[in-house]
Amino acid sequence: MASVARRLGVAPSTLRTWDRRYGLGPSRHTDGRHRRYGSSDIGRLELMQRALLRGASTAEAARYALEQMPRSGPPVLREVTGTLTGEPPEEREPDGHEVPSRLARRLSTAALAMDVGAVQRMLVDIIAELGVLPAWTGVLEPVLSALGTRWRGVSAGAEVEYLLAECVFAALIRATPVLDEPRNTRPVLLGCVPEERDSMPMYALAASLAERRVGAQLFGVPLPAEVLAVAVRRSAPAAVVLWAHRRAAADPRLFARVSRGRQRGRLFACGPGWDRAALPGKVELLTDLSTAADRIEHVLVGARR
Repeated sequence: MASVARRLGVAPSTLRTWDRRYGLGPSRHTDGRHRRYGSSDIGRLELMQRALLRGASTAEAARYALEQMPRSGPPVLREVTGTLTGEPPEEREPDGHEVPSRLARRLSTAALAMDVGAVQRMLVDIIAELGVLPAWTGVLEPVLSALGTRWRGVSAGAEVEYLLAECVFAALIRATPVLDEPRNTRPVLLGCVPEERDSMPMYALAASLAERRVGAQLFGVPLPAEVLAVAVRRSAPAAVVLWAHRRAAADPRLFARVSRGRQRGRLFACGPGWDRAALPGKVELLTDLSTAADRIEHVLVGARR
């Protein structure tokens, strides 16, 4: 059972619940010890996962899976520690990493099951396996976006999005080491424009910079313009990066506010909300987080060591 649970991205206790309540367990028990899953058993569970991702309740998803794949005929069995007969191998990238789409599906399933332990463990594993930014762009952000779209304007079910968001925040913070000796003498200040609702990408960028031993000062909560200007003046950062996801929140005049006085650091606008044509000439646009991490590192400390 543990092997099947890892494959599907849920806790063994979740599989036992689905077996007990909905009859979606293994086809046979052997020697009173092993719970054996066949290809049809796995197929039903995967159908249930797809139905959950489309917004079905657990009971509706289980009923759908059983209707699409009724129990009939002898299953193709395997020990949970072995290889499923006739089943294609788990998708992998050429370097051995799990395909991000599979990781995203597993993470979604764990979140939909409200299995906080499985979500937390999975986030640690995904970030460790892929790295912070590939994990963010390939798995975490797409899953958060999909869940947010599904529950937008709906109170019931939104708890899944909030649960995952809290877990992702914590995982990104854990993935940001405290640097005793950063390569940059002055920090890069990371912040969001006022009224910006989506600050999570700045946590991912801070973690990625820390991986490169580039020190950053992060303001995850969007600051009012006057407070942000004071923070820049007092910190004297080597660079200021302002994130804007929504076009309505991205005001290019903000850069004039933060660059007054003795501020001599580089200025960067990051995110899809910025209009390149409207930015002041001294502000450089960073279109995505990977580009931002590479460019900031290059400007502050040169090529990666």
